[in-house]
Amino acid sequence: MAFADYANHDGLGLAALVKSGQVTPAELVEAAIERIEKHNPVLNAVVHKAYDEARATAAGDLPDGAFKGVPFLIKDLGAQVKGWPRTSGSIFAEIAADEADNELVTRYRASGVVLVGKSNTPEFGIPGVTTSRRLGRCSNPWDPSRISGGSSGGAASATAAGLVPLAHASDGLGSIRIPAACCGLVGLKTTRDRNPNGGEDYDRAIGFSVDHVVSRTVRDSAAMLDATGYPEPASPYASPAKSGPYLEEVGRSPGRLRISWSSETANGKPIDPEIQAKLEQTAETLKALGHEVIERGLGVDYRGLYRAQTLVSASNFAAGMRRWIEKIGREPGEGEIEGLARRAFEGGKRISGEQALWGWQQLRILNRQILAAFEVVDVHLTPVLGTVPPKHELLDTLTDDLKAFDQAQAKTFPFTPPFNFTGQPSLSLPLHQSTEGLPIAMMFTARYADEATLFRLAGQLEKEMPWKDRRPQVWG
Repeated sequence: MAFADYANHDGLGLAALVKSGQVTPAELVEAAIERIEKHNPVLNAVVHKAYDEARATAAGDLPDGAFKGVPFLIKDLGAQVKGWPRTSGSIFAEIAADEADNELVTRYRASGVVLVGKSNTPEFGIPGVTTSRRLGRCSNPWDPSRISGGSSGGAASATAAGLVPLAHASDGLGSIRIPAACCGLVGLKTTRDRNPNGGEDYDRAIGFSVDHVVSRTVRDSAAMLDATGYPEPASPYASPAKSGPYLEEVGRSPGRLRISWSSETANGKPIDPEIQAKLEQTAETLKALGHEVIERGLGVDYRGLYRAQTLVSASNFAAGMRRWIEKIGREPGEGEIEGLARRAFEGGKRISGEQALWGWQQLRILNRQILAAFEVVDVHLTPVLGTVPPKHELLDTLTDDLKAFDQAQAKTFPFTPPFNFTGQPSLSLPLHQSTEGLPIAMMFTARYADEATLFRLAGQLEKEMPWKDRRPQVWG
C-alpha cells in the first residue's frame, strides 16, 4: 500500500511530512488514488478523476503553500478548473471543459494542493442530499445505506473516508454544514464574500452561497481560509475585514462567551430526542468551560422568513436557468432536468418582479431581527440536523412526490438556512455520536464577519470533546 499512514493525517499534517522530506507529493497522490479506487465503488464520492494531471502536478514544482503536496477535490458545481468538465449534477447544464481556473481554484492551487478530481453533487446543488440522474447517489462512509448530505455530499463522503484530508465545498442553504454533520466533519459556512466568488458569479447575486472546505480538523479549515479568504480584485462587495490569521485563533482561548442555544424549528415540531439530549449536553459542557449559556431562540417569524426566501430563491433560479438556456440555445427537454429543478424553474418564472423584490425587501427586514439577537450574545448554538442522517430512501431527490420530499427535508434539515440569509459565519462540529454510532453535530453561529470567535471556540471544543480517533465503516 502506498503510504499506509496517509489517512491518519490531516492536510497540515501531510504537508508537514512533505516539508520534512518524509514523503513526496507524488506518494501522497498515489495514496489518494489508491483509496479512491478502493472505496469509490461503494461511496460514489468522486465523479471526475484527473489522475494523470495530478501525477504530473505532483512531480513538478509546487507552490510553497500551507498545503504543499496535499491531494484535494473540487466540488462539481460552480468552481471552474481549466480543461475539466463541469456538470452541476445536471444532464442539461454541462460544460465539456472549462477554459480557465476561476479565482478560488487559483487560490487553492497557490496553497499547494494537488487537484485529483471532482466530487459528487446533486443537480444545481438544490437539495440537502447528494443524488442525481447525472452523477448517481453518494453514500455516507459511516453507513453506506444513509445519505452523505448535500449539496457537498461528495466532498464530505470522500473526506470522512480518508480519500482526501479536506475538500472544496459550498453552502447556499446549508450545503457545507449538512454534509459535514452527516459525515462527522468540520464544516464552516464563511461570512458572505469572505472567499472569492469569481467573475462569472451571477448565481451568487442574492448572496446566500459561499465556498470553503469540509475537513477532519479545525486547523485545516482555518489554514485554508487563511490561504483563500482575502480581497478579490474587481469584486463589487468588500471582503470582510479580519484581525489576523485564523490558524492562530485555533489555539487561543475564546474567553468567557455569552452563548444562546435553542432547538426551535420553523414548523414548531420537536427534533429527535437523541439530538435534543446531545444539544443539552453541549450546553452543559459549555457552562462547565466557563461560558455564560442561556436558552433562547432567534425570535423570528419563520413562516414569513421562508416565504420571502422562496420568492427570492425561485426567481433567482429561474434567472440562472435563463442564462443556461441562452448558452445552450434551447429550453431543457423532458427528463433533462429533475423534478426539484423543474419545479423551481417553472415556479420562478411565474413570480413577478414586484414579488421578487418584495421578497428581497422582506428578507432584509427579517435579517435585521436575526442579527439583533447577536447584539447581546457572541454565539448561537443549535444542532445541524433534526434527526440522525437518514436512509437514502427517506430523501430520494428523484421521487415524484415532491411534497413528501419537502416534508422529510424540513424534518431533517431545520436549522441551517437563516444564516445564509444574514451572511453570518456558521460552523458544524462533530461533537457527538448516536447510539447507532452515527455522527451528531452541533452548529455554532457568530456575529457577521466573526469567524475568529468560532475558530477559538472550535479549538477549545476539539480538545474538550475530541473526535479525531473516530472512524467510519468505510475508511483508509
